[in-house]
Amino acid sequence: MELNSEQTRAFVASTLPPLMTGHWLMRQNQTATDRTWARVVGAVTWLKSTYEANPPAGRDDGGRAYVALEHKIAHAMDSLPRGVDVCWVHYTKSQSLISFSVVCCLNHHHPGLPCPLPPA
Repeated sequence: MELNSEQTRAFVASTLPPLMTGHWLMRQNQTATDRTWARVVGAVTWLKSTYEANPPAGRDDGGRAYVALEHKIAHAMDSLPRGVDVCWVHYTKSQSLISFSVVCCLNHHHPGLPCPLPPA
């Protein structure tokens, strides 16, 4: 993206989710210090607590509808240190779709995008 284009300015001002998670890094005005971590453990703790507060719906036959939480945590612990974003999406018991992500900075797929809130 050309950083000074009209389309980029519109994208940065938007509240719609980007198609590429790494592009969240361009939205500095939507960054919060309470959701910025310098350690993977803090980010994974947030993912886990968000998941537990919004558990996935089960299948009608009682089978598992989604990957087990321990597998999701293991994947996040492996991916985040390598600069790869982690996105968890599922339907809740109320049939709402929830999507939550941790976006890495520096980002493996967008190494040219600066961190909106660099670690202190």
